[in-house]
Amino acid sequence: MTSPARVEETRKNEAESLNIRHRILNVAPINSMPYIGPPLPHSYVPSSPRVEDPEAIVKVGPAMVYCPLTTSKKWDHIVSASKTGVSLTGTAAMGQVGPVIGRVDIGENENSYFFRVSLPGVARDQTDSFSCDMEPDGNVKIKGVTTTGESIVCKNSQVFRMQSRNLCPPGHFSITFQLPGPVNNLQFSGAFGADGILEGTVPKR
Repeated sequence: MTSPARVEETRKNEAESLNIRHRILNVAPINSMPYIGPPLPHSYVPSSPRVEDPEAIVKVGPAMVYCPLTTSKKWDHIVSASKTGVSLTGTAAMGQVGPVIGRVDIGENENSYFFRVSLPGVARDQTDSFSCDMEPDGNVKIKGVTTTGESIVCKNSQVFRMQSRNLCPPGHFSITFQLPGPVNNLQFSGAFGADGILEGTVPKR
């Protein structure tokens, strides 16, 4: 028969054994070198974090797309891809010195949108060739013909040969831009002033 003293001694030995097993040892780290050999068959390569918004990767400021020759269908795709830009074609896109055709300012209030378009050299009486159309989604398209930049000018029964031609060259042009939101396009009202500025107002939808 085991004595009480023997039982107590056994318990103390077991407790000391448990303390030794759970004791934290202060061991110096082993020196190691990074592996620089070929990739292992099952090596793990961490993937880059997923970006939810692709546009957040690179921010691009104002930009220009140069299309010397393209079809109407391809140009419509380019224009539809940009909802905040302004597209110019024909003589308005030739980048000549002088007043620039197609500068656009856009404003709004609680009920309507307002815009101004710079159209220097575009005659106001061109009822057949000049048009300003607006779609319900707020897309505005202006078409016309510039009359400046010609080599010979007939004015007041006189003929002038131009020595310099810095204004926009003559020819057809179009300007397309997008208003911030949908509109009631049937209630659009516009005015083409003598200063070459087209102004338009249209109610929001």
